[in-house]
Amino acid sequence: MATLQLGVVGEELIPQSTGYGVLIGLGIAFCAVILVALKIQKAYLAEDAGTSEMFMVANRTVGTGLTASAVFSSWMWINETVFAAAMCYRYGIAVPLWWATGLCFQIALMAALGVLAKIRVPYAHTSLEITKMRYGRVGHVVYIVLNITNNVFGCASMILTGSQLIFGISGMHFAAATVLIPLGVVLYTAVGGLKATFLTDYLHTAIALILIMYFTLSTLTHDAVGGLGGLYDKVAANAANNIVAGNYEGSVLTFKSKEAIIWALILKFGNLALVVMDTAFWQKSFATEVNATVPGYNLAALAIFGVPWGLGTVFGMTARALHNTPYWPTYPEPLTLAQVNAGLVMPYTVKALIGNQGIVAFLVLLFMALTSTISSSMIAVSSILSFDVYKTYINPKASDQKLVKVSHITVVFHGCFITGVALALNYGGANMTWIGYFRPILSCPGIIPLALTLLWSGQTRLAAILSPILGFFTGLGIWLGTSYSLYGQINMTTTGMGVPALYGSIASFFSPALYSVLISLYKPYKFDWRIFLRIELTEEAQLAKSSIPQPSSDTTSTASKETPADGERVIFPIAHDPVRGTSVQEKNPKIFFTESATVPLDEVQHPFDEPTLRKLYWWHRVAWAWFVVIVLVTFIAWPMPLYRDYIFTKSFFSGWVTVAIFWQFFAFAAVVVYPLYDGRHDIAKGAMGVWHAMRSYAGRRKEQ
Repeated sequence: MATLQLGVVGEELIPQSTGYGVLIGLGIAFCAVILVALKIQKAYLAEDAGTSEMFMVANRTVGTGLTASAVFSSWMWINETVFAAAMCYRYGIAVPLWWATGLCFQIALMAALGVLAKIRVPYAHTSLEITKMRYGRVGHVVYIVLNITNNVFGCASMILTGSQLIFGISGMHFAAATVLIPLGVVLYTAVGGLKATFLTDYLHTAIALILIMYFTLSTLTHDAVGGLGGLYDKVAANAANNIVAGNYEGSVLTFKSKEAIIWALILKFGNLALVVMDTAFWQKSFATEVNATVPGYNLAALAIFGVPWGLGTVFGMTARALHNTPYWPTYPEPLTLAQVNAGLVMPYTVKALIGNQGIVAFLVLLFMALTSTISSSMIAVSSILSFDVYKTYINPKASDQKLVKVSHITVVFHGCFITGVALALNYGGANMTWIGYFRPILSCPGIIPLALTLLWSGQTRLAAILSPILGFFTGLGIWLGTSYSLYGQINMTTTGMGVPALYGSIASFFSPALYSVLISLYKPYKFDWRIFLRIELTEEAQLAKSSIPQPSSDTTSTASKETPADGERVIFPIAHDPVRGTSVQEKNPKIFFTESATVPLDEVQHPFDEPTLRKLYWWHRVAWAWFVVIVLVTFIAWPMPLYRDYIFTKSFFSGWVTVAIFWQFFAFAAVVVYPLYDGRHDIAKGAMGVWHAMRSYAGRRKEQ
């Protein structure tokens, strides 16, 4: 037995040594793989992570397939795997579908915002650059705090949950697990940058989806389950022991579940914040090719749907069928609510049906889900600290090499920091359920003001700064006030109830929109979108200037003759960029750069040519149309007709789960197989380079 800090009592399903072996071994393996991949990229594909453009936004050359895989991997948190099963067990069959609908629309929204950012701010590195250009230093700092808080809290909560799960099934101390989970990620992310996370995200995705399909099919085909029909029969026969308050007739086989829909709504708000307020998703959109943002993100939005729906349904229902039988690891002890909230439903089911090898595979799946989240978080926070803090406020004249060095340091710093936050949450008694209820209140206030930064020219600086702050305190007050009003006290238990969290989330999300409009109307102002194009001009000028060799002492007199007077415009030499084609100056020789890079708006031209801009505007329309379709289908047309007095029949249940499993295979094709096809030319080029290098080496050895 292993007693968790939260009072959860977990069964030690595997030895501690196995847990240590999996965490350390996989961390070393991924470091080795990414180091080899980076060497191949640099040698044969002309991609060098030693530049800030490559480190932060992967040279903006990532194609559709790899984009879909990376977005899918970054969004495949433990929630979509382990906790979808736990909440399905707790509230019934409605949860996994609600969970799936709460994952895809945010990615579709991010596709629309991402392509709009390409149009209006074509060469931004982080979303915070946009806020600085529009709202100045105070607004910049406010959104830095909002972004880092959202990122750190979300990432630390994943580490917290993973450490509790590993402790609960292996007995490894959760402090050791908390340290080991991010360790390997820090190493390969610090070396490889964003492109490294794209590559490892692909590996994470491939391995995780194979394991998900293996778990799903192995569970259904086990003799104790007996296929889809057998699973339905066992759950139906065990109905008296599976009563869920708030469900139609207390059944776990009905879609009409009050608690499930409350959970789903809170999840939708929280997940929306985790995407829009996470710089990692903006960075991935900045890193994509012009034609890859919308199809890549929307392919991931469709693919992610199958993970919580299929896995959560199969494992949640199987646990309901077996939790009071001798197959269950804790039998004859019942499964407690604390164990469910800690996410132990899925590993217990795996242990019951697949055995120790299944638990080892589960740990691998857990590692994949955790590290994919952590790696994207590290790059995001690293970019904020290096680009938005260090370069903006500490060393504005930092060279490209200096910026990359600082990025490496901040990756390590962030790894240490989130480890400390995760430990603090652990010792403070938090669990994933409570965090899931609190996170929307903390993260939602910035969503609408940040989106309006790109969508509405009328949002003023004061509105953008005050509305998220007021929104947070509004949501916090309603959350705590409702908890006290309904339950008479404020503590971890009452604030972890669904209704207060839902009311607080709604207030946190919607109130900033009201505050923004009212404050903006106080002193109206219309923003000129052309100002955003100065981001590129500023960065090109600064990087060009920092790259100019300083004159030696014997050339001082010559240099002094060429030094312009204060206020005089001067052209800095700007290198040809293979991604952008030609530099801004080459396309528009009339543009000059001053010390402050203050270019008159009438002289600013968009870096994209007309055909590219027309294509982007077309993608923008497609993205918004697709977003509307996804919302209408997944919020209304699909789930709402099922929310009635109806218990799934055997045939309907079989069809329901069959489609969910089919979706897993579609996801595998979309984000594992298709990226290989999409990147076939680069793969072939890299493979040929390695082959020729090996032959050359073998030839030299033979001559010696």
